[in-house]
Amino acid sequence: MGVTVTCPRCDGPLRPPGLTHSEWLCDKDGPVQPMHRVNRLGDDVLASLTEKAGRDGVPLWCPWPLPAGWLMTGLAWVGDDRRGVTATAVACSGPTPLGDGPADVVLVAEEPGVGLGARIAGLPGPDLGPDLAGMAGEAEAHAKLKVAGRPTPLWSVDGPEDRSVYAGEAKGRWLYAIAWPAHAGYFFADNPELRDLTEWRPAELFFGAMTRRL
Repeated sequence: MGVTVTCPRCDGPLRPPGLTHSEWLCDKDGPVQPMHRVNRLGDDVLASLTEKAGRDGVPLWCPWPLPAGWLMTGLAWVGDDRRGVTATAVACSGPTPLGDGPADVVLVAEEPGVGLGARIAGLPGPDLGPDLAGMAGEAEAHAKLKVAGRPTPLWSVDGPEDRSVYAGEAKGRWLYAIAWPAHAGYFFADNPELRDLTEWRPAELFFGAMTRRL
């Protein structure tokens, strides 16, 4: 599969491991794990990633059923041969309910410190974990999704005005749920179910043009 490899924290270029260093290096963020963003979508690409992520126990979250007119529009993961997959991202796109243009949703599952979710959400990184733990102890959840069959609380996080950001935890990883434009956050208010594609693949899942949100 064709992929683009960049830094998960800033999307900048990386220098691969070599004779002088054993880590992937970003000029801005230093040693990081590489983010791999697929350049095309298809059944073979999805099957390859679900096998890879499933082997390392990292979920690949997808809302299901998708609203009418919605398609999968992006896939990415973070990791290397030494540590395996440490984060995944799924993008879906479709019309807003108001008919005022397209909307995009990205779901990120990641281990602490990876930085992919914070970067896509437009938040200071690399890890929202400590702040999220504080919110969970002080405020009621702003949304509750059914994730892998279990009610899962999510908290709204203040980010850039052009998007809605929710965050929580599922299957032992941080879960980021991000929507553009901001009013497309309705998507999560309707309590959709998130399914792990490493365990189950709907036959009616179709692919659209690649999103630029990843």
